[in-house]
Formats: sequence, C-alpha cells, structure tokens
Amino acid sequence: ESSLKVTGVDFLKSQNTRQHHTDAYNIKNLVVRRGQPFRVQVSLNRELRAADKLSLRFGIGENPLKNRGSLLSLKPEREDFNGWKISVVKKNGKECLLSVTSSPNAAVGKYNLHVKTGTNVYKPEDGVIYLLFNPWCEDDVVYMADEAQRNEYVLNDTGCIYVGSSYSIYERPWNYGQFEEFILDACMYLLDKSKLSLSDRRNPANVSRAMSALVNANDDSGVVLGSWSGNYIGGTSPMDWIGSVTILQKYYKSKKPVRYGQCWVFAGVLNTVMRCLGVPSRCVSTFDAAHDTEENLRVDIYLNERGEKLNSLSFDSVWNFHVWNDVWMKRTDLPEGFDGWQAIDSTPQEQSEGLFQCGPCPVKAVREGDVYLPYDSKFVYAEVNADRVYWVVKKVNGKDKYFKVGTETQAIGKNISTKAVGQNRRKDITQEYKYPEGSKEERMAMQRAYSFLRPLGMGPRSSYASTVQALSRSTQPLIPKEPATKTGLHLEITNTEALHPGNPLEMAITVKTSTPGNWTVDLTGSCQLQYYTGKVQANLGTIKETINLEGPSEMQIPLKIAPDAYMKTLSSLEDEVLILVTAIAEVKETNDKLTKETSMRFEYPPITVQMPETAELYNDFTCSFIFKNKLNVTLENCKLLVEGLGIFKMTTFDHGDIMPGRIMKSEIICTPTRLGEKKIIAKLISNQIKGISAEKAILIT
Repeated sequence: ESSLKVTGVDFLKSQNTRQHHTDAYNIKNLVVRRGQPFRVQVSLNRELRAADKLSLRFGIGENPLKNRGSLLSLKPEREDFNGWKISVVKKNGKECLLSVTSSPNAAVGKYNLHVKTGTNVYKPEDGVIYLLFNPWCEDDVVYMADEAQRNEYVLNDTGCIYVGSSYSIYERPWNYGQFEEFILDACMYLLDKSKLSLSDRRNPANVSRAMSALVNANDDSGVVLGSWSGNYIGGTSPMDWIGSVTILQKYYKSKKPVRYGQCWVFAGVLNTVMRCLGVPSRCVSTFDAAHDTEENLRVDIYLNERGEKLNSLSFDSVWNFHVWNDVWMKRTDLPEGFDGWQAIDSTPQEQSEGLFQCGPCPVKAVREGDVYLPYDSKFVYAEVNADRVYWVVKKVNGKDKYFKVGTETQAIGKNISTKAVGQNRRKDITQEYKYPEGSKEERMAMQRAYSFLRPLGMGPRSSYASTVQALSRSTQPLIPKEPATKTGLHLEITNTEALHPGNPLEMAITVKTSTPGNWTVDLTGSCQLQYYTGKVQANLGTIKETINLEGPSEMQIPLKIAPDAYMKTLSSLEDEVLILVTAIAEVKETNDKLTKETSMRFEYPPITVQMPETAELYNDFTCSFIFKNKLNVTLENCKLLVEGLGIFKMTTFDHGDIMPGRIMKSEIICTPTRLGEKKIIAKLISNQIKGISAEKAILIT
C-alpha cells in the first residue's frame, strides 16, 4: 500500500482574494482576512481514504510551537483548534478541496502552511499566507457594518489631508497606496520589529499603539525621521512627499529611517499601515491644536509691545493644524461605551510609557471628559480643549513684566476635519470630539475632565516668568467664559485682496464696539510669517493707531506689507509658511483689553491635469500637466512630482525657472494596470512656493 503523499497545493488565489477583498494587494502570496473561510485545493498521489491522516499546519514566527499557540495543526471535521477549523468541501479522485476558517481573533501576520500526511510533510512553494484584520466579519473587533465606510476607510488607497489654518483650510492630496508592491511586507516587518507577543497581535488596540511608535524614527529606528528645522539637506523636505509608497518602499529596502517628515507625513504613513493591516483608519486634522500644555489646559502666547509674537518665551504652542489618525475598533479592554473611533498619533511629541507613541484613545472619552482612560487621553483632550492666554511683555525699570491682554476659551481644537466617505470633500467631525461650545453637556464634560487634570493658576508660564512674580496658586474657574467687556469690543482680521506671493499683502483689522458711548481704542497690529507649528520666521511690519468710535460702530484699519518685506524670506525657507496677523485693542476709558490672531495662507495659481475620463486596462493614454505662472515673480528650481497608483510610478520633471506669464507643460504616457477609479496626483515645488497640488480621477474599464 503506497503511503499518502501530497503532490501539490493550489491556493485558489483569485477566488479567495476576491471574497476577502484582498485582490488589490500586489504580492504573489495569498492574502486573507481572519474569521472568514478560504479554500485550498490539495493534490494527492492517490485517493483520500477514511483511514488516512491529513492535517494542515499553520505556523507563525521564527520557531512555531503547539504549546505556545504559534503552531496550529488542523484536521478536517475535528473540533476547532484555537478557534480555527477546516472541513473537506469535496473529494474528486486525487483532488481534495478544503475550506479553512481562521479565528476572528487570530494573531495577524504571516503563516507558513505545511500539509502533513502520515509521516510525510509537504511544503508548498509560496506557502506563506498573510492573515489580516477583517472589518467584514461581525466577530472581529474591527467589524464595520457600513459598506461605503469600509470602501473608504479600508480599501481606498488615495485621499487628502486637510492643512492650512482655520481661516483658510485646504487639502493636500495623498496617495496611501496600501496595496502597492512591498507595502504589505513593510507592514509585516514592522509587526515583527514591534516585538508584540502573539496574543498582543490579536488585538488592534495593541497593534495600532505599536504602529504609532514605529512610524516615527524616535527610540526604535522606525519609518520616518521627523524634522522641523527648516534644513532638509541629506533627505527629502517634508513638503515634497505626495504619498506613503516611496517612503515605505525605501524603508523596507534599507531598514533605516527615511528623512524627513512632519505631522501630515506621519499621519499619511500610519494611515497606510493601518489600512494595509485591515484596520479601518482615517486621517484627522485639527486646526489650532494645543501642544505641550503639560495638562494644565492652557497655552500662553507672549507678544512684545509691537504686538509681535515671541518664540523664545513659550514652552507650549498652538499649531495652525495638527494631523493624527482615528482607527475603528471595539475596545474590549475598557468599560462599555468607548467602542468606535480611537485616536492614534505617530508624530513624536511626548513620550508615553517611555516611547514616542500615542493612543489608541477613545474619541468618545475625549468628548465626555473621561480623560483617565488609556491611552494618552489627557494629552489628546488638551490638544483640542486648551485655553489660549495672551501676555504682553513690557520692560518696567529694566525688568520684564507680563500683562495679560486676553483669554480665548473657544479658540483651540477647531474645524476637526477628515475626508468624507466616498466623496472628495471635507467632513467636519468636531462634534465627535466635543459637545457644542457652551452647551450643558460641554460644561459637564469639562468639569469631568478638570477633575482628572491639574490646571495651574493664572500667572504666566514662560521660561523665566517665575523669577518675575510668584505664580498665583488659584486654579482656574471651572467654566471660563469669554471676558464680557463694558464696550462689547470685538476684533476681526481679514485679507482684502488675494494673497499672491510677489504682490503686496493687503489685510485689514476691523474694530467693533457694540455699546453706546464715545470710546478711544489703542490698536496695535503686527504681521509675521510663521511655520504651521506656530514658530515665527520673520517680522514683516506693525501698525499702531488710536481710533475713536461712537458705539455701536466699527472701523476698518488697513495693514499692508510690500513684497520686498517678505519675498526674500519666502524664497529662503524650505517649508510652507502662513501669514500671521495679531491685533491688540485696548479701550482707554474702561481698560478693556482684547487680543485676536488669524493665520492665512498664500494663494497660488492652479495646475491643470488633462487626460481622458476613462481608459481601458493595459491601453496607453497620455496625461498632461499644465501650469501658468500668473504671479509677478519668477518661480525658481521648479519640480513637478506626479504619481498615479495602478497607472504609473512616482515621476519627477525638472522645469528650472518659470518666469511670470510663462506656461509649463509636462506629459506622461500612462499604462493602467488596475481596474476601477484611479487618481493621478501632481505637485509643483519651487524655491518660492511649496504647496501647489492637483488631483484628477480616471475610470479604468
């Protein structure tokens, strides 16, 4: 009697991957999701008989062992093993079709499949199977019921990240590219590098926390090295990336951190990693996000007597925007009520449990003020709920004295934004993070949060403030209100002309009073260039005026900056900058004080993408990129970066200098290799301008 031997194994890749929504992964191995059956066809040297012993062995890790749970030996029709089971679908001569169902909480990773018959072990070619989280499976903790949401948060490989300022939000297109070549392998490498135990790999909360640490290079030589220095020699400037693919491919090849990233780069890469592993994920942008408030829920901003913001004094800062990620899961480690979106953040800001990692923090815990819940909920709460306090620093008898000129209680954590499901538009999700300002629920959540935090007193908190005056120890009132003034003083800052580089910057400060009376108002206004992190790069000009208002009335004071005052700075900076206008108003008669700041972005001419609306698979088409320099200034060292997932690889065109009025045109021949709607992204960078981008979709049939 010949002993039973396996002669081949067919992983039935095309039907399995279609059913598991993994057919887009560019990899020769089988990729499946946990908790859902997949089929394998085993070819034998003779018919399978009742007495034959046949088992499938799945091993994970370096040295799989049964007693560690890293080796699963599955026999057909037997009771399940660790929640896994297999059954014979049909036998046909020497062919045997088996169905394998993994446990819905199996460890995620790479499994080696061997087939054992009696004492013979067969090791198939490409016998490594990739097992991912499964948002389609009701028993998986990452289950997401809505199909449109799964298509967006798991399967969409393009998107956009919202940046700018709350005054002028704009989108940066970003290619996540979770299905591209080597991306899944890079994620598996990160999982191995994370040293998560097998049981930790079952749980998306532990996996997402580990990935938030590994996407930054701090303390574990992770994927991206952060830099806010403004000098990016020896690497790529954070502004020059248009997606995660190049970054993760580079990292996987070299196993060394890729230079350089800032918050949207970390969030873009982390979004790719989480979607690739099968966890629903979205990039979330918060405008006016507080940083480093040391849990005292206050950010102190220091101004000089000209109303210009001072960098040197502040410990803490307000970033014009900050980007992190939300991942979707049930939190089995927490009391009920905290399932759903969880915030994770891979931008290295503060250490948590000794590493630069942040989250997962339930978004509902931030909204309810339950800031004692793991992980890092105090930090996330402070980012979206701090107060902003303005101080003017004046010299009095040769010593610095601090004068408070305003408190804003509703200025932090505005316009929290993500890409809408299935549409190219911004969705405001502030109400998921916070109750409406001033509502009863908001007050209760705030009182709850304050009971777990330790708000400091109201004195200034600069590096040398403590030597000037003793900090008062009184804690803040629980519900700080906007200061009600006797005059109903109100400030508004706007631009009166489009803010084009090379043109004068024309802005205006509107001063309003709403109560009857004659009011003398001292107005100080300043204009500066700043990075999105709030760091000032240049002082451009100031105004000081005294105006008389007969209330209720308003007056508009112009603030104009000539091109010579800022163009040199603009051309020398590697990062995109915003225009910061700060206004301080003081009413002589009542001593009312008010401070207001607004950040605005420069406006640029567009890139036009020209191509057909549809194309056929593997049929070439031409895509052209056209840019007309409508500015009054030559754009130097222009580079056009273009990428189309499933159409063409990342390509760079050098265009040198583009004079005012000149038109630049680039063409690329595209060969679509994947079906469905695909996007082409283009970005133009030059010495003067970093932020021009465009995207266009094409349907591949």
